[in-house]
Order: sequence, then C-alpha cells, then structure tokens
Amino acid sequence: MSEAGLLADPQEVRAILVASAQAGEAISYSEVLGLLGHHFSRPKMRALCKVLGVVDEEAAERGEPELAVLVVRQSDGLPGQGWWIQGARKHGYTGLWEGPEAAKLVERLHAQAFEHWAGREA
Repeated sequence: MSEAGLLADPQEVRAILVASAQAGEAISYSEVLGLLGHHFSRPKMRALCKVLGVVDEEAAERGEPELAVLVVRQSDGLPGQGWWIQGARKHGYTGLWEGPEAAKLVERLHAQAFEHWAGREA
C-alpha cells in the first residue's frame, strides 16, 4: 500500500505501538492521535485505522505479532469496528465485537504482543 495520503508515517505509528507493547499496555485511539499531533475526531480515527492496517501488514511480513489490536476505545478497552472487520477475521473470530468473548480474543492478542516485545528493541 502506498503511504501517500496517510494520516501519519506508519513507522512513527509502529514506534508508538511497539512502545505500548513494551510497556505491556494498550493505548487509546485518542492517545495515539494526540502523540501524532492530532485532536480526536471520527474522521481522524478512521484515517488512523488505514495507517494501522499498513503497520500490521508490515508486521506480518516480518513475522511479528499484530499491533493494531493494541489501539482501543477508551469506553471499553476494545478495538473499534475497523479492527473487528479485518483483524478478527484473520483469527477466525465471527462473534460479537464486544462482551466477554471479544475481550478474551483481544486479551490473548495483547498478551502475544506484550510477550514478543518485552525487553526487545524495535
């Protein structure tokens, strides 16, 4: 995917997400946008999701765990719709996008990213 027209440099977003994984913490859409110098808005969030897709494509090519799943809604700590449409499908998940089963999948994927990046340089 071309990086032209993206909200932010995928490498900058990757660095934010790797730091989050190294800290063992998810990060909200608002926090990521703030670190990129943007105020939260739905259009900015959707634009960020396009960058997150690029970040995960590149992570897969390197054999690294996905990182987009670390970006969550402040309200419930789960990824937004864009991740569920693309990301959850990769894991064969077809359930609801919220609730205990959704949380269980997200927690497992968070744990994989946290474990992979613990004590490791980007």
